[in-house]
Amino acid sequence: MLKTVMLVIGLSAFIQPTINAQSEVIDRVLAVVGGEIITQSDVDGALALGFGGGQDRGSALERLIERTLMLTEVRRYVPPEPDAAAIEQRLQAVRQTFSSAAALTQTLTTYGIDEARLREFIRDDLRIQAYLDERFASPEAERRNATIADWLAGLRRRADITRPSSPQR
Repeated sequence: MLKTVMLVIGLSAFIQPTINAQSEVIDRVLAVVGGEIITQSDVDGALALGFGGGQDRGSALERLIERTLMLTEVRRYVPPEPDAAAIEQRLQAVRQTFSSAAALTQTLTTYGIDEARLREFIRDDLRIQAYLDERFASPEAERRNATIADWLAGLRRRADITRPSSPQR
């Protein structure tokens, strides 16, 4: 019995460093917005697909935080569903930003996105736009943008937004 216990202890001491040496960071949590997690791969994928709102991770993260806040509101008020043609048109515009279908497929694969998820992302963007158009209709673009910015600032103040101070492992 003692030999068995010693063997198990010895094996666990040998196996444990091997397990730790093989562990790797799969993704990093950059923000949590009302319980919705935004990861580094979400941000990088948004940038690669042209949804990042800028050329750097910081602005892409801000865009995804705002998008999450707006989508929460959209889900509460349920604007009409975008038609399939509008989704397809936006999907075609994304496809055209890549040199080939294979390049798009490779980018989607790299960030763990399939075409169904891409369509859902586009659908949600169109739903957000319909909501904004309905709620913030104004002939003056400058005034409309300022009103939307104020509304977003209010959403941010009321939301539970967490940004981990240290990288997640």
